[in-house]
Amino acid sequence: MRGAGKTGDLHWYDYFTHAEGPRRRNGRAAMTRRDFVRAGRDLAGLIALGSAAGCRDNRPLRLPSHPFPYGVASGDPDASGMVLWTRLSTEAVRDAGAADREIPVHWELATDDTFATTVARGVATAPPELGHSVHVEAGGLDPARSYWYRFIAAGEESPTGRTSTLPAPGTRPERLRFAFASCQNYENGYYTAYRHMADEDLDLVFHLGDYIYEHRFGSPPVREHGAGEVYTLDEYRARYSLYRSDPDLRAAHAAFPWVVTTDDHEVDNDWAAGVPEDDQDPGRFLLRRAAAFQCYYEFMPLRRASMPAGPAMALNRRIRFGDLADFHVLDGRQYRSDQACPERRQPMCPEALDPGRTMLGADQETWLFDGLAASPCRWNVLANQVMVARLEGAGPDGEPLLSMDRWDGYPAAQQRLLSFLDRARPSNPVVITGDIHSNWAADLKADFRDPASNTVGAELVGTSISSGGDGADTRDNTEVTLSRNPHIRFFNGQRGYVSCEATPDRLTGDFRVVPYVTRQGAPISTRATFVVEEGRPGLVRG
Repeated sequence: MRGAGKTGDLHWYDYFTHAEGPRRRNGRAAMTRRDFVRAGRDLAGLIALGSAAGCRDNRPLRLPSHPFPYGVASGDPDASGMVLWTRLSTEAVRDAGAADREIPVHWELATDDTFATTVARGVATAPPELGHSVHVEAGGLDPARSYWYRFIAAGEESPTGRTSTLPAPGTRPERLRFAFASCQNYENGYYTAYRHMADEDLDLVFHLGDYIYEHRFGSPPVREHGAGEVYTLDEYRARYSLYRSDPDLRAAHAAFPWVVTTDDHEVDNDWAAGVPEDDQDPGRFLLRRAAAFQCYYEFMPLRRASMPAGPAMALNRRIRFGDLADFHVLDGRQYRSDQACPERRQPMCPEALDPGRTMLGADQETWLFDGLAASPCRWNVLANQVMVARLEGAGPDGEPLLSMDRWDGYPAAQQRLLSFLDRARPSNPVVITGDIHSNWAADLKADFRDPASNTVGAELVGTSISSGGDGADTRDNTEVTLSRNPHIRFFNGQRGYVSCEATPDRLTGDFRVVPYVTRQGAPISTRATFVVEEGRPGLVRG
């Protein structure tokens, strides 16, 4: 089994229901077998509508407008290849009367941006059942080398993208440069940070979730979604099309290979396994999840191994950069227990303390621990959605408040991870995290309630690209929080991303921030730098 992204011999209905029986959120039971039967009928209808087989038509195709408005992207590289991605214009294909046709798309890969030396080429099919998206898994390439790629459809060329293969396993590169980002609410602001990211010299970009937002959060909007909350395949497709219309996002995709994983807003705020946030019919929520996952695949440079099957999608995987770094990409939504306690942020409730509660699911947790224990790499980076480090706030009477959606709301799972890091001592674990719309830097402790306990790793938390609006440096407003969490070394509320460099001796994280996102043209600066030294878990101020 490739990892916890597969459910073994379980039917996907059994996968959502076998472990704990019916789950409940706000007093409502999760999916029953009757719900499943009804959802199965609806799912068949959704597949028929969203995945109808395309017809072959060899007539020459003329597209009335540019066929590549979503740009190009590459992703999930290894030492011999990567995924090359594009998606044809929905409007151009429809206006050409080709909405039900499979459309041939030529692709080229070269060692230079003029394509004077082409090393691979082929013809891919853009099928209507995947929204006329193209996923080329290029292989047989040289390790640790840059390449340029482009697509051609109906005589029209796409923009050119730059990508690269990774160093071969067994080699020890001298340097790795990567960045990570998350949370890009289109309505909350501009993606100026991506324009600055595209100018950096990076080997990889990690996107840790909330690539889109399924409905409006905050007001007034800087730029409009133009529609309400999304539920259907066509609605998700329209939302992704809008987000991909942003030129700064397209530039960052074209500049480097990306490795992506979801958090919640790609489907529904705060969803957990088969449980939605609000009072949605459980069966229809799985229909919604199937539509969301299909659309995510259509718009992301993912391998065929991640193609969804109904409401299930394999997202946890490893990316190895020679023997310098293993990236363990996690999925913190599909397999987690439902959030405990009635409020999103509150004192710990008895339900949250149940030792059987999980963030990753048993299979994915085993996959992670086994991979960490067996890794030959100098650095082990966990690409993770929500904050692992304890972040305790204070209630009106001084009582500790914790988020039920982050690892704090899953204390047994949190402690299993920390205890494993303390006991097994995998080489230099560093967690990179999104979600929280602010920067944090934290030491990971064997026991957060005991500051004298072992430091077992470090966590770098990235802020949002735009979610939450301009943001601000609110250090003065967080003195109580920092005093209650002595393992936390830094906080910042501005927008941006984190740029990292790893060498055999150290991993350095630069918190790159922009002063505003509600208007265009913001400059970028490094707000803080932290270093993890090889063999010494924990953070040092750079």
